[in-house]
Amino acid sequence: MDRVRLLGLNHTTATLEVRERLALNAARHQQVIQLMRQSFNCEAVALATCNRVEFYLAHATTPPSAADLTSLLSNFHSIDPDVFAPNLYERSGRPAVEHLFNVAASLDSMVLGETQILGQVRQAYDTSREIGATGALLNPLFQRALAVGKEVQTHTGLSEGRLSVASVAVDYARGIFDHFHDKIVVCIGAGKMSALVMQHMADLKPGRLVICNRDPEKAIALAQRHGGEGMSMEALDEQLARADIVIVSTGAGSPIIRKAQFKKLLRRRRYRPVFLIDLGVPRDVEAEVGELENVYLYNLDDLQRVVAQTRGQRTEAVEAAQAIVRRHVDEFDSWLKRRALGTAIEQLYARYHAMAAEELNRAIGKMPNLTAADRVHLEEMSRRIVNKILHDPVEALKQSDLSHGPSNQYQHAIEKLFKLVGDQDSEKR
Repeated sequence: MDRVRLLGLNHTTATLEVRERLALNAARHQQVIQLMRQSFNCEAVALATCNRVEFYLAHATTPPSAADLTSLLSNFHSIDPDVFAPNLYERSGRPAVEHLFNVAASLDSMVLGETQILGQVRQAYDTSREIGATGALLNPLFQRALAVGKEVQTHTGLSEGRLSVASVAVDYARGIFDHFHDKIVVCIGAGKMSALVMQHMADLKPGRLVICNRDPEKAIALAQRHGGEGMSMEALDEQLARADIVIVSTGAGSPIIRKAQFKKLLRRRRYRPVFLIDLGVPRDVEAEVGELENVYLYNLDDLQRVVAQTRGQRTEAVEAAQAIVRRHVDEFDSWLKRRALGTAIEQLYARYHAMAAEELNRAIGKMPNLTAADRVHLEEMSRRIVNKILHDPVEALKQSDLSHGPSNQYQHAIEKLFKLVGDQDSEKR
């Protein structure tokens, strides 16, 4: 477990402005993973969502320092490290494993209990696994993390209720408008987040529901599921001029709604109030849009006001989820120790059988009249002597309680007592 390393930032340590500077699209996601593998000779998984950017590494030898990782990210994103370095957190060993399990269980999310994070963890793991960036440690680690998240969803009440980022955005709208039957809702984007938003917005029964997307067919398909209208982005200005509520989530690399553009629409809107929720990272709406008259712009960080109200209501579910996480961390720790011990035992038997075979061959070389049957008997005797010598210490180690004591103490004892590390050739007699 000591070989696991985490470096990252999230909504609790970094503002949206900082998080969007480190955002990763699909192509750059793979690029940064490959770069880390080449630079540090390690396994790597990047978890990049709207609320966090985290890198999980497993190293075989010397781990990269936080400074090394920060420098790599600075060069990769072409930004000064001072922009994000103060917001980073670093964890190693058990704390890193526990953090990942908490993330998968949605205990570390902006929206406590949100179900989307487990799929995001799975996607991050699949991306690294498909390009060969995971191995003997991160494969079982992330498989265990996914099991933790599934168990928390299934056996606790943490995921009950309106708990996605999209649903909180809709709840925010509920806090501003008393009714929706005369409101025009415009959603820009037709991806997963937009689909979630539409699912909740449709429940409000607005007067009109419009979806704009670069691919009008996707917009129409999504809109039809919720009794809305779908259209291309060419109609965006016309819809913005009519909208009462605008929700934006496109995954674009730069803002698609800018201050100068929206300012031209104010007269056509007759300066009616408009409520905009920007769910994009990087942001889809230029921050200066919120400076315009009767324009109320909210982003992901603003949603924490609603989120704060939900946390105090879930004490029992949180405690149950935390208990599941602790149990899985303990089980994973014990499993790793048993696996490491098993590897050491295999090396132990292999080394001493090899030594016995070497001595046996030396002795047989001095017995020219030895028959084939005699050679077989001597080889069997040699094998049995080694097995008997090693049997008691190996069995004692197998029966030891690996959940107590310093990590890897039994493996270190085997390596030290039986000289499994260092120059083995010097031990030949």
